[in-house]
Amino acid sequence: MNIVVNEELKAYIDPLTPEEYEALERSILAEGCRDALVLWGDVLVDGHNRYGICQKHGLPFQTVQNTRFKTIDDVHLWMIDQHLGRRSISDFLRGVLALRKKDIVDQQRARTASAAPASASDAPFDVDPPADANAEDGAVPLPPPAPLNSREAIARAARLSSSQVVMIEKIQKQAAPELVAAVKSGVISINTAAAVATLPADEQVSAANAGKDELKQAAKRVRESKKKPREEPAETAAGDDQSSSDADTVQLLKERVAQLTAENDALRKQVAELQARLGQ
Repeated sequence: MNIVVNEELKAYIDPLTPEEYEALERSILAEGCRDALVLWGDVLVDGHNRYGICQKHGLPFQTVQNTRFKTIDDVHLWMIDQHLGRRSISDFLRGVLALRKKDIVDQQRARTASAAPASASDAPFDVDPPADANAEDGAVPLPPPAPLNSREAIARAARLSSSQVVMIEKIQKQAAPELVAAVKSGVISINTAAAVATLPADEQVSAANAGKDELKQAAKRVRESKKKPREEPAETAAGDDQSSSDADTVQLLKERVAQLTAENDALRKQVAELQARLGQ
C-alpha cells in the first residue's frame, strides 16, 4: 500500500506533546492500532501519529477512504471538525481551529458568490487531489458548512465564550512566537497571554523567556496601567465635587452671618425704642 504523508497537511493541526505521543505509543503497543487511518486517495488525512508508530514497530493497521472529499478545503474542514469534537485539546487550540474554519468557510462563500468553481488550486497548501478524488463513485458530497459570521457563532463552534474568542484573535495578531508557545503549552492562560500581547514584541519575548511568574507579572502591570486612566478622572471628579461642596458651605455660612447681623440690628433697634419709652 502506497501511503503519502504530506508534511504540510500533517502539520495543519498542532502535533501531540511528547507526553501525549508516548501515551499513544504505549496504548498501540499494548492494544494494537484500533482506529483506521483515513485516506484521500493515497494521501494520509488522519492518523499520522498512529501511522508513524505502526511503521516504527512493524504493527498492522487498517485504512479507510473518505470518498466525500472533493477539494483540499473539504479535507481541512473535516480535520478541524474532528479535533473540535475531542475533549483533550486546549481552549486556545479550539479557538484557533474555529477561527481557521471561519476563514475557510468565508473563502468558500466568496468563491460561490463570484461563481468561481472551487478547486485544489485554491488550497493554501500544495496538495494535489488524488486521481479519483472527483470520480463518479456515488459518494454524497459534504454539505456546505454553516457560516461563522459572528464571534458568537465562532464561540459556539469552539465551545468557548465570545470574550475568549476575542482574546485568541488578539494573541494571533499581536503575540510574539515565544508568547504563543507559552499559551499553547499551557504555561499561561489565554487571559494572561492576551494582556501580555499588548506589549512591544521585545518585552513579550523577555517576559516569555523569564518564565511563568514574569509573564503573570507583566500581565498584571498591563491591567494596572489600563485602570489608572479610569481612576484619575474619578479622583478628579471627586475633587471637583469636594470643592463644590466647600464653596456651597462657605456661601451658606455667609448667608447665615448676614441673617444674624440683620437680626442683631433689629434687636438693637427694639432695645433703643424701649429705652426711649422708659425715659419718657
